[in-house]
Amino acid sequence: MGVLRHIAAPAGGPAGRGYSQVVTGRGRLVVVSGQVAQDEHGGLVGPGDAGVQARQVFENLRRCLEAAGAGFGDVVKLGFFVLDVADLPAVRAARDEVIDVTRPPASTAVQVAGLFAPGYLIEVEAWALVDD
Repeated sequence: MGVLRHIAAPAGGPAGRGYSQVVTGRGRLVVVSGQVAQDEHGGLVGPGDAGVQARQVFENLRRCLEAAGAGFGDVVKLGFFVLDVADLPAVRAARDEVIDVTRPPASTAVQVAGLFAPGYLIEVEAWALVDD
């Protein structure tokens, strides 16, 4: 794991609620494309269930990070794309199962009109710094 510095709130700025406003460090950059709730055969996991989809998304992210020699402790930024912001609590619950909630990554959450195919509710991308 790289040496990361998490800043919950910069001086004079607002504190993030469940995320760090700033994360900095040194290392090899790992960028993971947006992951959706697909199984290893490309099938949709958890139709209509944001919680099930979110857990699959984070499992897919874990596999991608691992393939690059990284883990969730190396993640500096997560980008969330959801069809309905009402699904964010389910996404955050799945996220909190895999990250250190005392040192969360920086995050962005965006409600979108649609994802690449019908049935997918959530897409999450990750940026990590790995100490080599």
